[in-house]
Amino acid sequence: MPEMPLTVKRSIELLGIVLLGTILVVGSSIIMPVLMAFFISILLVPVYRFLRKWKVPEVLAIVVPILLLVIFVGLIGWFFSSQISTLVNDFPQIKKNVSQHLHALSNWISSISDYSTKEQTDFLNKKSDDLLSYAGTAASGAAVTLSSLFIFVGLLPIYIYLMLFYKDILLRFIFMWFKTDHHPRVKDAIYETESIIKNYLVGLLIQITYMTILLGGGLMIFGIKHALLIGVIFAILNLIPYVGALIGNIIGVMLTLTTSTELWPVLTVLIVIAVVQFLDNNILMPRIVGSKIKINALVAILGVVVGGSIAGVSGMFLSMPLIAVLKVIFDRTDQFKQWGVLLGDERPAKSPMTFAAFRKKSPVPVKAGLEKTKAKQKE
Repeated sequence: MPEMPLTVKRSIELLGIVLLGTILVVGSSIIMPVLMAFFISILLVPVYRFLRKWKVPEVLAIVVPILLLVIFVGLIGWFFSSQISTLVNDFPQIKKNVSQHLHALSNWISSISDYSTKEQTDFLNKKSDDLLSYAGTAASGAAVTLSSLFIFVGLLPIYIYLMLFYKDILLRFIFMWFKTDHHPRVKDAIYETESIIKNYLVGLLIQITYMTILLGGGLMIFGIKHALLIGVIFAILNLIPYVGALIGNIIGVMLTLTTSTELWPVLTVLIVIAVVQFLDNNILMPRIVGSKIKINALVAILGVVVGGSIAGVSGMFLSMPLIAVLKVIFDRTDQFKQWGVLLGDERPAKSPMTFAAFRKKSPVPVKAGLEKTKAKQKE
C-alpha cells in the first residue's frame, strides 16, 4: 500500500484539530463535567487503592474518597459563606469608604481635566442606569446558569463513581485501539499520564494551602482586614496561569479599598502579594509541580484563553492538565511528535535554521540541559 503524502497527513491533522475544537465548543456542557470527573477520579485513585489493599469492599472504597472530597468542598464553601457574611455586616462602613474614594477620585479628575463634579455625577448616574438595565436582562438567564451549575456539580460524584467502578473497562477499551506491539508504549503513557495529573493536582492543593497561609498570614500581621479572604481568593485564582494572578491582585486591591480610606494598606497588599508570588514562582512551585509539567508559557496562556472561551472558568482550570496529557500522548507517537515539541518548553541549544539535525524528530540538546547532555556524552 503506497504511503500517504505528507501534505495529506498534515491536512488531516489540521482538520482533526478543527473538528476537536468544534466538538469542545458545541458539547462543552457535556464534555467539561466528564473531563473534570476524569481528573478528580485520578486524584482519588491512590485512596481507592489503599482501601482495596486493606480488603475494603469495592463500592465502599469508591464512596469513601468521594465523601472526603464532598466534605473538603463543603468546608471551602462554609469558609466563603462566613467571610461573605462578615462583608455584609461591614457594608455600611464599606459604602462610606467607597464614597470617600469616589469623592477623592472626582476631585483628582477635576484637577487634571475640564470635567466638573456635576458632569462626572451625571456620567456615573447614566452608566449606573445602563448597568442596571443590563443586569436586569442578564438576570433572566441567571436561573438557567444556576441550574446548569447544580447539574454540573450533581453529575460530578456520579461520573467519578462510575469511572472508578468501570476503570478496567476503560483501560481495555484504550488498549484495544492499538496494535499489540504498541501496548508497552500505551502502558507507559497511561502510567505517566496518571502520574502527571496526580502530581499536578496534588501540587495545586499544596500551592493553595501554602499561598493562603503565607499571603493571609502576612496580611494579618500588617493588620489588613479580610486578610484570609484575600489570601484564599488569590490562591484559588492563581491556579489559572498568568491571568489568575492579575485578577487576584485586582480583587485584593478592591477589597482593601472598600475597608480602608488610606493608601498604605493597598501598597501593603501589593507588596505582600509580590513577595509571595516571587517565592511561589521561583522557589516553592518549581519544586512541587514545575518539574512534572513542562509546558511553555505561550501555549499555557493560549490554553487558558481558549479554555475560558470554550467552557468558562472550568475550561481555564482544566487547560493545563489537559495540555499536559496531550503532550504525553504526542511525545510517544512518531506521527504527532512535532506537536509535543510545540507544547513543551525545551528550546533547542542551537537554531534549526543553521543545524539540519535539529529539524528532525529525534531528541536534540536543549538550552536548559546542554551541560548535562555534554556530560553524558563524555561518559
